[in-house]
Amino acid sequence: MSCPICAKAVDPKYCPFCSKRCADVDLARWLNGSYVIPGDIAEEEERAPTNPDDLQGGAQKPH
Repeated sequence: MSCPICAKAVDPKYCPFCSKRCADVDLARWLNGSYVIPGDIAEEEERAPTNPDDLQGGAQKPH
């Protein structure tokens, strides 16, 4: 098995990586958004507020 970052041989101590450096590179990619797990866009849009009143805590203006 080879390291998914640099393709060197895997070190059991850092499996599936060859070193702490490659493990840290992988973690940084997850944290900065380089890796994305695909999801349904409709789910995200459904949760996003579209009404300007919703953005300010949901207070509604009286008619």
